[in-house]
Amino acid sequence: MQLNRRQVMGLAAAGALTPLHPALAQAGYPSKPITLVVPFAPGGAVDNSGRLMAERLSRVLKVPVIVDNKAGAGGAIGSSFAAKAAPDGYTLVVTSQSTHVVNPAVNPKLPYDALKDFAPITLIDRLANVLLVNKDLPVKTFADLLKYAQANPDKLSYASAGIGSVSHLSMELMKVQAKLPMAHIAYRGAGPALVDLLSGQVQLTWNNLSSNMSNIRNGNLRALAVAAPQRVPQLPDVPTFGELKLPDLNLTSWTGLAAPANTPEPIVQLLYRTVRGILNEPATQSVWTDKGMMVPEDISPAAYRTEIGDRIQFYQRIAKANNIVAE
Repeated sequence: MQLNRRQVMGLAAAGALTPLHPALAQAGYPSKPITLVVPFAPGGAVDNSGRLMAERLSRVLKVPVIVDNKAGAGGAIGSSFAAKAAPDGYTLVVTSQSTHVVNPAVNPKLPYDALKDFAPITLIDRLANVLLVNKDLPVKTFADLLKYAQANPDKLSYASAGIGSVSHLSMELMKVQAKLPMAHIAYRGAGPALVDLLSGQVQLTWNNLSSNMSNIRNGNLRALAVAAPQRVPQLPDVPTFGELKLPDLNLTSWTGLAAPANTPEPIVQLLYRTVRGILNEPATQSVWTDKGMMVPEDISPAAYRTEIGDRIQFYQRIAKANNIVAE
């Protein structure tokens, strides 16, 4: 079955065809629904990004893109499932810092190899990370936090989403580089950590901006710094970690798209150009900004693989220096 004219025109409109590879035309890809595995429960930042992209991929590719939430083990269950799927372009997975960077850096028993078992496609978004404090903590800036911590070395504790999570590794790096005394309280996920931060049981956390905009806007939480290339439009008065002379902390999180390893390269390239076409649409860019997400730069499958590998090594160094191993 070949792509019909309407499908071809739809892909071309999104910038996906440059031109269509002959093998794809012969195979008629895509000719049936695509499953998009989200390795986390509904409602979180990764699920949100995956659903936004699934809706747009379905519109452009003219086939249903069905989101399949397979949560558990910090994203390892869903990622492992996707890694073992047939490499035919009909099972894709939403990748994240947790599943493809931090898990490989801290978990030697991970049931998949983040580089060998996947064909990276491209980024869906970048997410600014943000240092958050409870509204009742008497600090308004990062400098205030440092002064408060030195004067009250036993009063600060931070919440993480769990041992070996992005929030744990990032906060431990900040402790060392900023000489910031604080205790670590590990939770089973970012949700429970946020509950105790809001109630004042802990004073700080590290999380992505898109999941916390409402609490920042209504004054329940205060943002002291963001990890982003430049200040984000949602928080124009909040400096980046780069401005605070802590460049190692200035890494965005991201969500991306990958297929099982050995997926034919023409399919990978078609999906890459399709996603980039979608991200170039002004309507998509408006939605991403409204939700606290950044439209990523045009990153090719090869460049995406390189970034994953580089970040695994970065977090491995932090984990080793602080004796952090996933539970």
